Amino acid sequence: MIERLIKVELPTGLQARPAAEFVQEANQYVSHVFIEKNGKKVNAKSIMGLMSIAITAGEEITIIADGADEEKAITQLTDFVSKK
Repeated sequence: MIERLIKVELPTGLQARPAAEFVQEANQYVSHVFIEKNGKKVNAKSIMGLMSIAITAGEEITIIADGADEEKAITQLTDFVSKK
């Protein structure tokens, strides 16, 4: 299991379209992927879960991956939220 704390750099945060794109990216991996914000942990492969924690630009989140391709998943998803 790998965890990485990251600041969301996307101008709109993970709202609407970026959230849907993030979920699509997360679903490409076999690993279980979660996002944690302010103590609430949600499945990163669920659009409803992701939208429920309302991630805005500049916030810090923890991305957690556990499974066979966890390294690749963490790297790609971290890169995704770091885009400006």
